Amino acid sequence: MSGIHDHTLTGAQRAELDLAMRKAEQLCRAEFSVFIGTSDGDPHDFATSLHNSLVAPSRSILIMVDPAERAIEVVTGGHVRRSLGDHQADLAVASMAASFAEGDVVGGLRRGIQQLAEAARPENTLHSGS
Repeated sequence: MSGIHDHTLTGAQRAELDLAMRKAEQLCRAEFSVFIGTSDGDPHDFATSLHNSLVAPSRSILIMVDPAERAIEVVTGGHVRRSLGDHQADLAVASMAASFAEGDVVGGLRRGIQQLAEAARPENTLHSGS
């Protein structure tokens, strides 16, 4: 699983999210996947299972949205967690939830993806030559 998994989005909406994910991946060098649908059991466990099925889970960020359960889960791999902490992920979830409450699923996902990418961007380190 990678990319966008939702059968309710229009082609234009999928293209908009795909572009947002590609830009985010270029910014932070992590792979993004989005799943919108019914979670099988506990949403967090389901999102973790989806994340573990990705090609490169260590370098991936999964956003799982279950509209029926009103659940939003962000699961990150070990490599991504070096720069993206739980607090930043929680802020992105709060931002997405606010947009979803206003009926703007695509805009909320787009902004959430951007927030996560900015937070996951590795810091540039300056090396001094002696």
